[in-house]
Amino acid sequence: MTEQQTIKVLKICIAIGICLLVLGHYFISYANLPESMGISGMIISAGCIALGLIFSLPTKMYLTFLLVTRENRHAASNRNNSSNKE
Repeated sequence: MTEQQTIKVLKICIAIGICLLVLGHYFISYANLPESMGISGMIISAGCIALGLIFSLPTKMYLTFLLVTRENRHAASNRNNSSNKE
């Protein structure tokens, strides 16, 4: 898998995670799922939030690491090109 494909997959995982977080918040705050379903509603809401965190946080850290290493490689190649021209 190329770096571009990896970044695209990670961005999709982040989007899924954020959507699950928002869905869990909606279930708790606006749909009143815990009041209508009881403990099952709480479990569903908490599960959405937990899965959202699992999807979004590690992928953000890995994506940041990938982007920083790409930026460092790009800066190093620019320094090498500028020193070769002089």
